[in-house]
Formats: sequence, structure tokens, C-alpha cells
Amino acid sequence: MTGNVLTFGELLLRFCPDANGDWLGNNTMTFHVGGAELNVATALALWGIPVKYFTALPDNGLSDQLTNYLQKRNIDTSAIHKSEGRLGTFYLTKGKDMKHDAVIYDRAGSSFAKLKIGVINWDEVLQDVSWFHFSAICPALSQEAADLCEEALKAASARNIFISIDLNYRAKLWQYGKQPVEVMPQLAQYCDLVMGNIWAAEKLLGIPVLGDIHESGQKSIYLKEALRSSEDIIKAFPKCKVVANTFRFDEGNGINYYTAIYTDGGFHSSAEYHADQVTDKVGSGDCYMGGLIYGFYNELSPKETLDFATAAAFEKLFIEGDATQSTVDDILNAIRYED
Repeated sequence: MTGNVLTFGELLLRFCPDANGDWLGNNTMTFHVGGAELNVATALALWGIPVKYFTALPDNGLSDQLTNYLQKRNIDTSAIHKSEGRLGTFYLTKGKDMKHDAVIYDRAGSSFAKLKIGVINWDEVLQDVSWFHFSAICPALSQEAADLCEEALKAASARNIFISIDLNYRAKLWQYGKQPVEVMPQLAQYCDLVMGNIWAAEKLLGIPVLGDIHESGQKSIYLKEALRSSEDIIKAFPKCKVVANTFRFDEGNGINYYTAIYTDGGFHSSAEYHADQVTDKVGSGDCYMGGLIYGFYNELSPKETLDFATAAAFEKLFIEGDATQSTVDDILNAIRYED
């Protein structure tokens, strides 16, 4: 594949208070620059894929500093739109997961959430773009953001651009009167690749999880359900060519992790990865998505793509911050294979 990958989503600052409240006495708090789609862009740029990032930022000096920060990481910032509003932020206690109660969003009134349709020149933004990526976090922010997503997807689809979505589900964000299943299927119809897990597909796309498997803990059962769910997604959304599923289960301070991919009638699963201790769970799924894009962009086989993406996501768990720092060689050396 040639051309740019465009990632579309909100840039965020993540603030990380410690669980004991020591940040108050120390008068300091760790922060990271992130946002799901920016994390994908950062990984791709590190791995040598030409990537452009679309977001909306307030027109001020802080945004200029952030834009320069991205440019230094080889991310094309020409599509960033400056408008009224504010920078979105969120707080997540160190060591906690994004799905945990420890996350506090402060994104209302952000430039991205307030951006309306009819403002962006998609001919300019999508010039030389061959892949468009977004996540289900975007339409969760506001009706304006959901409408903007659809406008962008229509424009990308009309230009025959390959489109991918990460089915991130954030219950705390869906607060503007719509349930995810009222919004997401309309957007998923434009997608060529759907990444998530069987439970996200149920919540966001209305693809049911069959049977009482939630507590089974058996890899074979989860993979069988992933295959069935993948087939149902492709039936429901005929444009979809690839479905990827991740399975990440907490075990104390550690995790078990494996993934699967379904495309062209073939179903592939990864080796199982285990760690007793991890550093930062934020951005692991974004890194997996980046790995899928990297593999398909470079025309690797589905299994090679799966193995690269899985190892990339697992390695991210040992890196502090929202985006990976692992090189392609680091990831290739970390790939595990089935016994």
C-alpha cells in the first residue's frame, strides 16, 4: 500500500495522580500526551509508516507546542484544525485501567467535541490518504462529534480509502442521550476493518455474545465465539473484510493476553502472552491497532500481521505513557509462537 494513513480523533492530556494522594504534597503530577488515534499515529510514525493526524485544537500557544511535539515524532500535522473550545483532558490513577472507575473525563466543550459538519475541507485533509482510522471514542463525545465522524467517513468512502475502526467502549462518555447501538452501526457500515472484542461488538454494534461464556476462562471457547462474532459482523456489514479480536484478562497485577483475526474466510489466533506485572495498560489496544495497520499496509500475511500486532500490544504494557516506544525490530524479537 502507498499513501498516508490518516488517524482521526481527539488529542488528550492524561494526568496521572497516584492512588495515595502524594501528588498533593509533592506539588507534581505525571502527565502524558495521548488520545487513542494519536497513539496509533505515534506508533506508525515510529515504524516508518507515513501518517497524518486530524484533530481540532484551540488556537493558542499550548496547541502550538503540542503540534511541534507531534512534528518531532514525524507525524504530519497539516490536517489539525484550530477552532474555539478547549483542550480535552482526563485523569487516571497510576496503574489503573481505562475501564476502571479511576478514570475521570474532562472533555466537555473541547474543540474536537464542538467541531461541526460543513467546516472541514475533506478534499484537502484526505489528499494522498490511503487508510483512514478512527475509534468509537469519537462519536461517544457528543452528537456533533458523531455527525463529524459520519461526514468524514462518507468523504473517505467516496474516495475508496480503506477505513478501520477500533470498537473502544467508554460508558462514561456516552452521555448525550444516545445509546452506542443507536449510533455505531451507521458508522460501521463504512468500515473495511473492525477491531475490538466480542463484548464491544455486542455493546456497540448489537452483535450478541451467545451463551454464558463471560466467566469461562477457556481460550478455546472465547476463540470459537470470536469466530462466530466475526462472521456475524461481516454479514451485518458487507463492506467489512477483516475482523480482529483481542482478549486481555487481568490476573492480580498481571495479565493474560491473546488475539485473533478473521479475513477471507480464514481464522487465525495468536500465541498466549502472560505477565505477572505490567507498567501501564493505557495504549495497548491502540498499539495493537497500529500493528494491524502496519502489517496490512506492508502487505504482510494475516498471520504475520496478527503476530506483529499482538507482540506490539503486549510490549506496550511495559512502557510508561500512552504510546509505544518499541521499534519494529523490538517487536519482531518479542513475537511468540504457538507451541
